[in-house]
Amino acid sequence: MTKVQFVLASGERMTFKAKQGDSILDVALDNGVAGIHGQCGGGCTCCTCHCYVAGEWLAKLDEPCGDEAEMLEYAWQPGSGSRLACQVALGPHLDGIEVRVPAQQS
Repeated sequence: MTKVQFVLASGERMTFKAKQGDSILDVALDNGVAGIHGQCGGGCTCCTCHCYVAGEWLAKLDEPCGDEAEMLEYAWQPGSGSRLACQVALGPHLDGIEVRVPAQQS
C-alpha cells in the first residue's frame, strides 16, 4: 500500500492508503477529498483534478507530456508541481507523496 497525503487550502491534512496502480484521482474520489473532482472520469480531458505535487516528489515523477501538458495550460494558477491527479499512477516509490489542492478548487 502507498500512502497519499492531501493538503487542503485550509491547511487540513488527510492521509489515505492506495493500491499500487491507483491514480491520485482514484484515491481522492474514493475518500471524498474536497476540490479534486475528475469530471471527465480520469480521461485527461478537463482540469478538475489539478493539484500540486510537493517538490521533493517531483523528481520521482515523469514530466507531464501530451494531453496532460496541454490541459495544465488551462488549470487555475498552474506552476511548479502542477499535475493532473488522473495522470499520476501510484506505487511504492511514491509512498508518502504530498499533494496540495489548489485554493480555487477547495
